Amino acid sequence: MLSSGLVIADDLTGATDTGHEFAARGLRTLVSASTAPSDTPSADTDVRVVDTDSRYADPSSAAAAVHDVVGTDDHSFVYKKVDSTLRGNLVGETDAVLDATAADLALVAPASPRNGRTTVEGYHLVDGVPVAETAAGNDPDKPVETSHLPTRYAASSYSVSRLPVNHVATGPAAVADALREQARTGRGIVVADASHERHLEAIADGAARSGLNVVYVGSAGLARYVETPPPRGAGPASVPTRDRTVLCVVGSTNPTTLDQLDALPAESVVSLDLDAAVEDPAGASAEAAAACSSRLADRGVAVLVSAPDEDAPRRALDAGRRLGIDDQTVRARVAETLGSTVERLWVGRAPAPESVFVTGGAVAADVFESLDAAGVVLSGTAVEEGIPLGRLSGGVADGTPVVTKAGAFGTPGAIRKCIARLGGDDAYE
Repeated sequence: MLSSGLVIADDLTGATDTGHEFAARGLRTLVSASTAPSDTPSADTDVRVVDTDSRYADPSSAAAAVHDVVGTDDHSFVYKKVDSTLRGNLVGETDAVLDATAADLALVAPASPRNGRTTVEGYHLVDGVPVAETAAGNDPDKPVETSHLPTRYAASSYSVSRLPVNHVATGPAAVADALREQARTGRGIVVADASHERHLEAIADGAARSGLNVVYVGSAGLARYVETPPPRGAGPASVPTRDRTVLCVVGSTNPTTLDQLDALPAESVVSLDLDAAVEDPAGASAEAAAACSSRLADRGVAVLVSAPDEDAPRRALDAGRRLGIDDQTVRARVAETLGSTVERLWVGRAPAPESVFVTGGAVAADVFESLDAAGVVLSGTAVEEGIPLGRLSGGVADGTPVVTKAGAFGTPGAIRKCIARLGGDDAYE
């Protein structure tokens, strides 16, 4: 019997928003870190989603992590989740999936039209702008240097071809024919255009009809259409709506998240003291935990923020330079302070928060690690597109309702809606 379906993501919020697309179809879906003890799914787990935390790893380490996760199991399907703005080790991780499987093709379609991500004539766009000209092109660790997907994949050890929109728009039969034709030339990578949801549906349906062994490479957009076996057991468990205290941890510096913060009452916000976090993470986390605990007691909501404005990262780096601390260590200390603050709220104080919201993939991973959580069991429901609801699995906060959000996702009121859903407070709607 085939094991559960496998999704491999390179960051945690990407893992949860992609996993949601399977949970929403009634498939019991477990999200975990690659080293978490929940890596071995239970008998009723239909889809296993693993975060390799490899977006900013060196290419060889990222490829090795992906290869190890695939392992030797005969998965019902394999889906390599990639960033919808093309950050990370796309080429090496796609090659690794092909290396680790007997797949005929890797079908690459990172578009997510519902979220403004489209691929036209091989060029990947974000709200109509070539991705290399957006914030992703200025990523401090791995900037996206080209918007042209075939060019990006030119470094692959496999042959690369493009599935143009005229084939995709014709429908699944044309897609299936094109994929079979490509497979006749040998194993390789096919990069697909998609500017509409129906294009993603045709790509997934065509792959299923082709009779080929295909591994899928995409953002959450393609995942909602990939053919899967029926559920093997009970569907996802729901998260009832009721009054709860809500801890929000906001580490993303994306402009979308900053706009969402502006929609929150200032009285609920606890801004991390960046100078203190860089110089003395333990002291800064103790101070932040006390402030969050007070907000939770008084208002039922605490919003812990490491970067309340676009200038905050520069201020943190400047603080590090004054202390003779390099930029990488500065970022690590800020992350350490956030994680330690969350840990203090569950371990060192009572009562602990009754739910948690977190935005930013790296921040989410740090928060989960601080709570010793193995992962998230998804509920199949979402607050907004790409913002799923679930429960933490394992650790000191086991069973706690949780919402995760990628930094670039959501409407201006998204964080308010997440607080309302977790806490049952109409004032935040």
